[in-house]
Amino acid sequence: MVRAAVLPAVGAPLEITGIDLPEPGPGQVRIRLAAAGVCHSDLSLSNGTMRVPVPAVLGHEGAGTVVAVGEGVTHVAPGAEVVLNWAPSCGSCHACSLGEVWLCANALNGAADTHARRSSDGTDLHPGLNVAAFAEETVVAASCVLPLPEGVPLTDAALLGCAVLTGYGAVHHSAQVRPGETVAVYGVGGVGLAALQSARIAGAGRIVAVDVSPEKEELARGAGATDYVVASETTAREIRGLTDKQGVDVAIECVGRATTIRTAWESTRRGGRTTVVGIGGKDQQVTFNALEIFHWGRTLSGCVYGNSDPAKDLPVLAEHIRAGRLDLGALVTERIGLDGIPAAFENMLAGRGGRALVVF
Repeated sequence: MVRAAVLPAVGAPLEITGIDLPEPGPGQVRIRLAAAGVCHSDLSLSNGTMRVPVPAVLGHEGAGTVVAVGEGVTHVAPGAEVVLNWAPSCGSCHACSLGEVWLCANALNGAADTHARRSSDGTDLHPGLNVAAFAEETVVAASCVLPLPEGVPLTDAALLGCAVLTGYGAVHHSAQVRPGETVAVYGVGGVGLAALQSARIAGAGRIVAVDVSPEKEELARGAGATDYVVASETTAREIRGLTDKQGVDVAIECVGRATTIRTAWESTRRGGRTTVVGIGGKDQQVTFNALEIFHWGRTLSGCVYGNSDPAKDLPVLAEHIRAGRLDLGALVTERIGLDGIPAAFENMLAGRGGRALVVF
């Protein structure tokens, strides 16, 4: 039996309880978690913004040590340190054939036959987003397991599973920030902090962080921001004032709200690029008129999982970490136990802090 954070129903409080795990079957791996990041996507799953079968064990950003492997698993062995990949690509769907593995049509099918059972009544539990990382141990499909490169601290490596791949990918793959360009990052949470560090790695000139909380300025500047703007109705105007009235070359939106997406778009220069990373609800409607789309010539694009290929990007990120260019620990503002996840959700709703990290 292991302890886990279980979502009994959409909108219900998490339950910290004991669950029984199956032994890994063919093509499966059992992991002892070292840490799991508390991501806004977990909050979105718990409140119904994103759908997940319930009851479920949430958590999709994690790292740990292999305990056991099932038949046919050869790329990892017991004792290996690994990062969990919640969206493994199948390699055979249309998106994968185009090399767009982050859009894989079968990415969320990796949880098949890895259900845990609640020890109290035997109820089947769904592994939220494939990996069920809010648990002391988990059983996942082998495709959800990536070997951790040498020189990366295991606990902080949990952040590589979502926040860092997403923030880094938004800057380097989606927006393709070039040296000397100006960048604005909206939302200074875990992904936003990763995007700020990644903009600095890309050689951006002016890097403007935007957030509703004035308390996050020091955190943002530590991640690479050269300027800090407290979000308001005049945010786009303030950013244009910082950039010779032109606007930034690139805006990275990490919030997922219609008003923020619209403001990010307005804060870019004519011909600028806006990448939307934040996941918003269906009720968040963003409107544009035809004339302004023509006149401004701006680009607005979505970004899934940083448009990343984890197998290829993880070694690149590890090299940045070893060289001191990427600081995983700087993204973490709170280290908690499983019992602290509900409070971490409340902090996200209130716009407080960066990334909370569950340390087992």
